[in-house]
Amino acid sequence: MPTTHDRPSLTPDEARVLELIDQDDLVALTKELVRAPGHNPPGEEAATAQVLLEACRSRGLRIEVTEVAPGRPNISAQLPGGAGPGLLLLGHTDVVPPGEGWSASPWEAGLREGRLYGRGTADMKGGLAACVIALDALRRAGVELSGPVELAALVDEEETGLGIRHYMAQLDAGPRPPFLGCVVAEPTDLQTIIAARGDCYVEITVHGLAAHSGRPDDGRNAIYGAARIVEDLRRWHDELKEHAHPLVGPPTWSVGLLSGGQGTSTVPAQALISADRRLLPGEDAEQVLADVRTRIGSLGLADDGLTVEMSMPMSMPGFETAAAHQFVTVTEQALQESGGPDLGLAGWTAACDGGFIARDGGVPTLVLGPGSVNDQAHRPDESVAVDDLVVAARVYALTALRLLGESPHADGPRD
Repeated sequence: MPTTHDRPSLTPDEARVLELIDQDDLVALTKELVRAPGHNPPGEEAATAQVLLEACRSRGLRIEVTEVAPGRPNISAQLPGGAGPGLLLLGHTDVVPPGEGWSASPWEAGLREGRLYGRGTADMKGGLAACVIALDALRRAGVELSGPVELAALVDEEETGLGIRHYMAQLDAGPRPPFLGCVVAEPTDLQTIIAARGDCYVEITVHGLAAHSGRPDDGRNAIYGAARIVEDLRRWHDELKEHAHPLVGPPTWSVGLLSGGQGTSTVPAQALISADRRLLPGEDAEQVLADVRTRIGSLGLADDGLTVEMSMPMSMPGFETAAAHQFVTVTEQALQESGGPDLGLAGWTAACDGGFIARDGGVPTLVLGPGSVNDQAHRPDESVAVDDLVVAARVYALTALRLLGESPHADGPRD
C-alpha cells in the first residue's frame, strides 16, 4: 500500500492527518464491533451500538444517543467544527443473521492473510470502524474545520429503515447545520458510487374460499390466483429491462416469499406473495404500488371469486449525484491519493439509507467503503481486507479535511 510519503500533492496538514490513522487501532475496533452479538431480524443492535458509543466517547467525540425503539439506539458521533455546513458519514449498526456454511464462528473476527473474517466485517462494521478512526485522526491532528463532521450509525437498515426515518425526522426538527455531502460507508470495493437503486417490498394477499379437495369447484383456490400474479410479475420484470438506467441498470421484480393453504386436502382460502421491487433513482414507490393495483386488477381474478389486498411495508428511495459535482470530484481525488483503486465512478444495484439523505435532505450523496457487497456481504465467511479498511479511513479523513479545512468551499460543492 502506498504511504503518505509517496503522495507529494498532500499538504502538511493532510499528511499529518493520514499518518495518524493507525492500522492496529482500526483492526482492533473492527474486531470489537464484529464480536458484539446480535443480528437483524429480529433487531439486536444494542451491543454493537454500545461498543461504538464507547469507542467514540473514548476518542473525545461529541455523542448523541436516540432510542428509536426499545434496545435500538441511533448513535451520532460528531467532531465539532465551525458554524458552516458539515460532512455526514453514514452507516448502520445492524447485520443480517449469520446463516449456515461458516468455516469458523461468524463472531470470531479472526485475522488470516491480511483479511478480517466474521459477520459484518464488510457490511458494515469495518466501514463504521474506518469512520471512527478517521474522525479521531482529524481530532488528534488539531486541524480547524469550517463545519462539523458527523458519523450517524443507525439501526434497522437491513430491514425496514426505522433508524434512517427517525434520523430524518430529527433533521427536519433541527436545528442542525446543513451538509456539504454524505458519504455512505457501505462496502463498494472502494469504488465511488454516485447512483444507487432504491427498494420496496410489496405484499399481496389473495383471498379465496376453502372447500374439500374432493369437490374443488366448491371453493375458490387462492394459490391458483397467486400463481397467476407471480407469473405476471415475472413477465413484468422482463418488460422493465427496456427501462435501464445507465449506471444502475433496470428496475426489477423478485418474488421472495410465497405461502398459502392449510393442507393438501383443502382448497386454499388464502395465499401471500412477498415481492422485492428495485427502484430507479427518482422513482416513486407509491406510484409503483398504484401500478401493481392496476396490473393485478387486469388479471381477472375477481371473475374467479378471488379478492386481493396489497401493501408496501418497506420503501427506500434511490439516488443519483452528478459525476461533475464538486463533492464527487473531491472525494474521488481523495480516494486516489489515499491508495485506493482506480475503478472510476459507478452505480450500485443495491439500496442503502443514503437515498433518504439525498431525497429528503437534498444532500449530495455517494457510497464508498471497504469490502464487497457482491462477493462478501450476507454470505458465509464474510471478510474484509485490512488494507481496504485503512484506505477507507484515509479517504474519509482526507475528504473531510479538503471540504472543511483551511480553504473550504464557502458555498459548498456545486454542480
